[in-house]
Amino acid sequence: MSTAGVPRGKSRGKDPKEENRPTGSMTGDAKNMKKSKPSDRLNPKTVDPFKDYKKPKSAFESVYVSGGLPCRLVHGSVKHKLQWDTNPEELSFDPLLVTLAEGLKEYKHPYQFVAQQGFKELLEVEDADVKTLPVLGRIVTPLRTALGSKTQSVYEGALTALTQLSSAVGPHLCPHLKSFLSYLSRGLMDKRYKEQIHATLQHLELTCGKESLPIIKGKIPTYSSVIT
Repeated sequence: MSTAGVPRGKSRGKDPKEENRPTGSMTGDAKNMKKSKPSDRLNPKTVDPFKDYKKPKSAFESVYVSGGLPCRLVHGSVKHKLQWDTNPEELSFDPLLVTLAEGLKEYKHPYQFVAQQGFKELLEVEDADVKTLPVLGRIVTPLRTALGSKTQSVYEGALTALTQLSSAVGPHLCPHLKSFLSYLSRGLMDKRYKEQIHATLQHLELTCGKESLPIIKGKIPTYSSVIT
């Protein structure tokens, strides 16, 4: 081979065209690589909205969805209401009232409405006191849980449920008052709840009787009795 024109001690350099020529593996990779389209920038990948990424359902939600409650939501143009499969007067409160109490912590629609409204309507039946007393101890814990919620609609609904419960069972609620009052005392520091909490305390005193006053003042010393 002729080496004319090539300086001694130096090898012939590679042809620049050869250096820039893709290797076999690079060529294969390029073939397998999808070409980017202008539309890719305008339509980025999104999460499939039909794929279920939800957390596991709550116990109350599962019961409602599976048809385990004898009532369902009826949407109205102005106001929603519950439609009962059986007259509430004829229903057993065990475990229905307990299940509705467990739903008081729900913050999503329609579960919140069903739990709050169902709890209210059951406690309005004629013999609600007799039916509630056997399950009263099982209602306390879920009601306390709802009172501990940081969601405004849940907390306010729990205060309302507490007044409904005291209307139904009266003095029988006294042994459980302490477990509720700590949540009411804490709520008084939030101006959103002050008025409703004061009304709730007054209602508790009136429905639970004179024995309730020292219990209330023991937890909330600033409370003033409404009974003269």
